Amino acid sequence: MACVPYFRRIALIAIVGWLTIPTCEAEGQQPDRFTVAREAMVTQFIAPEGIDNDRVLAVMRAVPRHEFVRPSLRELAYLDQALDIGHKQTISPPYIVAYMTQTLDPQPEDKVLEIGTGSGYQAAILSGLVKDIYTIEIVEPLGRQAASKLKRLGYDNVHTKIGDGYLGWPEHTPFDKIVVTCSPESVPQPLIDQLAEGGRMIIPLGERYQQVFHLFEKQEGKLVATRLQPTLFVPMTGQSEDLRQVKPDPLSPEIINAGFEAADLKTGRFDHWHYQRRSAIMTEDAPEGNQYICFDNDEPGRTAHVLQAFAIDGSRIDTITVSAQYRSANVREGRTPSERPALIIHFYDTKRLPIGNATLGPWRNDVSVWTTASDRIAVPTRAREAIVQLGLNGATGTLCVDDIHLTPHQR
Repeated sequence: MACVPYFRRIALIAIVGWLTIPTCEAEGQQPDRFTVAREAMVTQFIAPEGIDNDRVLAVMRAVPRHEFVRPSLRELAYLDQALDIGHKQTISPPYIVAYMTQTLDPQPEDKVLEIGTGSGYQAAILSGLVKDIYTIEIVEPLGRQAASKLKRLGYDNVHTKIGDGYLGWPEHTPFDKIVVTCSPESVPQPLIDQLAEGGRMIIPLGERYQQVFHLFEKQEGKLVATRLQPTLFVPMTGQSEDLRQVKPDPLSPEIINAGFEAADLKTGRFDHWHYQRRSAIMTEDAPEGNQYICFDNDEPGRTAHVLQAFAIDGSRIDTITVSAQYRSANVREGRTPSERPALIIHFYDTKRLPIGNATLGPWRNDVSVWTTASDRIAVPTRAREAIVQLGLNGATGTLCVDDIHLTPHQR
């Protein structure tokens, strides 16, 4: 078996944390590097975030995610990030796949419908947990690749087709569970009709850049909804996306809930911000409004941040002025100089590929009183989307932030 000859750390420039792959003491005595990486993925990114279903954790350790990503990205396969798979689609981060799977509560005799975006990874995860998976891939070239890959890897209980996922698969109804890995504005009626009585459906709903996971349970023919955590998914392609009632305005980019006033006090999660890690709602001595966000981390390299996406047209928007109030304590950079407290904006082109980033900060020194940071940031001409990453970003200590402002300036 292949061994990794030294401790290797992969630092991401975007939105995930870090992964350490341990050395092998002797050739042939340790699992292969991907098995080791999957174990590290589970122990660092999945189990600490509340995924505690033993069956789900077992399949996350078993399914070879590197087989479902591009060969050029295999070194990133077991980091907690979405990866481009072509045709404007991505494979979901491992934590999100585990979260959706656990929320479904899959049972061995379940028949599950999955609406996918092309990788086949979610179907492979479910394959080891339920009796049959019916997966509809929305992009034809990706659907063909996924079907071939699932067959080659021996996932014989996964049945695939290419088509409009929002129409479901009526000839195989009813389904005990439905999982949707792309985001509509509301639940498509065919999926409601095809869900079995007592069945469960997890689906991200909302506007293009403002989505929330919802769990639906069918009781007496009607769906009973539970609102879960904010998230960000790529949209359904084609007509379903074109017919959205509310569309983003790339000439008026904005950060929603920039003052952190909207939050769920029970869960500690802020509305409109997703992938929240090691953040807390604070109310004492707020510089603006009634509350603000604080990040706390004592392990160098570990993720402590929140994210939010928005549309921006770099051909029309020349620069954006960004400001925020912050204070900090006991701040130390992480394992590399790039792991420092900051507000980072990552820019993406029309294919959702990264084309650069800009930083408000970094905030290296401890600041005991609320302080305003401000900067005017250049927008790449090819930018069409952006993600704000706010937090310690691998650094240790405490960072509190409030009152973020973003003002665009046209060319």
